[in-house]
Amino acid sequence: MESITLSHVVDAPPSAVRDAIADVEPFMRAAGFDEVQLDGDRLAIAKAVGLLKISLSLRILDEPDAVLTYEQAEGIFESMITRYTVTDEDDGAEVTVRTEFALDVPGGSILDATVIKRQRRKEIEGQFDYLDEALA
Repeated sequence: MESITLSHVVDAPPSAVRDAIADVEPFMRAAGFDEVQLDGDRLAIAKAVGLLKISLSLRILDEPDAVLTYEQAEGIFESMITRYTVTDEDDGAEVTVRTEFALDVPGGSILDATVIKRQRRKEIEGQFDYLDEALA
């Protein structure tokens, strides 16, 4: 299982940060997804990456320590789960995002995981930028 974890401090009250993350559709669009559709606890997302269109069907989970948790129901991964947590800081709220994934590629290579991590970093940084701008 591969993972990527990023943290960022948002200069805003933790409750406002939690609310912005909980507004799932615009928050996921901020990650650069072209298509975002929420239906109950199901979230369908898609984006063009080069010549490919990557689509994922996600299931939103209820975890007491996380503001938002979702796992892949259908898509390119063997398994994938992402958790967003928010903790109080003196200068605002720290958002920590951890994605764990296993590739559904026979003999998956480190290059594949490296590409996924690089792409995921861009997506998460887009969400951090969204929080900074929306809560300024």
